[in-house]
Amino acid sequence: MMTQRGAVGSVVLTAVALTATVGAAAATPVLDKAAARVSRDKVTDNLYMSLGAFEDAISGEDPKVKAMIDRTDIGGVQVVVPWKALEGKKGEYKWSRLENALKYLQERHKKLFVQVQDRFFDVAMKDANVPQYVKDEGGVAPTIDENPDNPTTHGAMAAQWKKEVRADFQAMLKAMAKKFDGKLAGVNLPETAVEVDTKQDKTKYTSKSYIDAEIDNMRYGKKVFTKTQFIQYINFLPEDDDHKRMKEMFDLAREKKIGIGGPDTLPDRPYQMENSYKFLHEYKGALPLVAMAVQEPDINAKDPKTGKPYTRERFTNFAHDYLGARHMFWTTEADWLQKPPA
Repeated sequence: MMTQRGAVGSVVLTAVALTATVGAAAATPVLDKAAARVSRDKVTDNLYMSLGAFEDAISGEDPKVKAMIDRTDIGGVQVVVPWKALEGKKGEYKWSRLENALKYLQERHKKLFVQVQDRFFDVAMKDANVPQYVKDEGGVAPTIDENPDNPTTHGAMAAQWKKEVRADFQAMLKAMAKKFDGKLAGVNLPETAVEVDTKQDKTKYTSKSYIDAEIDNMRYGKKVFTKTQFIQYINFLPEDDDHKRMKEMFDLAREKKIGIGGPDTLPDRPYQMENSYKFLHEYKGALPLVAMAVQEPDINAKDPKTGKPYTRERFTNFAHDYLGARHMFWTTEADWLQKPPA
């Protein structure tokens, strides 16, 4: 199965998570007039980056990105936070880094979105950024990325299909909600496109158990985050050629008012169009939130219609008009961010 690449190590997988109109007032401070200007007719533009990159920016170590965060046409930042950054020993949670990020952005009338990362691409299993106790208890599985656009790479992810791993992960989500529900603009779980290396796996993975676990976490996240918009990224699912399981996830999102996001915006790319894009289009207007990201590889990908790299307008128009997105998260490498705000 071809899968979609995600984060490198603990850096970014994709990112897209944004506030829905439902509960937005409760989730974030009222924006001033300058912040209100961030909405461009069709979508609100935001940045995404790893938590470490965000901290480098606000410390002044990366002044270029710090200036991007403060732009009047940027509504907020989505940070990708690995599970290990939130929990050390079992049940001992660490919130200071998120508290610092939230304070910094609130002071600037910007929103904070958090992607909780449990899977890591192009990294050795021993370096997977999950709590050590999860590794010690055999709760990490090897993955392989056979994306045709990139060389084959190997990574690792938390074995959510193991009940004890999922219970620990959900306990962390519950504690996070107790601390931040209503303060964060959005919380999302990462993309569904992973492929476990079954030749090396010792966790008794099956595609069914994996998807069942994704759905269970999706339900649980919505249960504990009642004020902050909860979001699930969906792009591809293993061994789901008839798309029945993907439809199940979209039906659940519609029923429970769970936001849906996507790790990549790639207009008219056949493989994407045959998978989650098809459902995003079909469910357009029926979900509380749709948000799409534009990552580094996306900005260099060729538009099938022109044979040239996609333009900002092409990304935005497709995301809004076809997929129903109201918010986008942009890599800081996007060309328009290298220029002053219009």
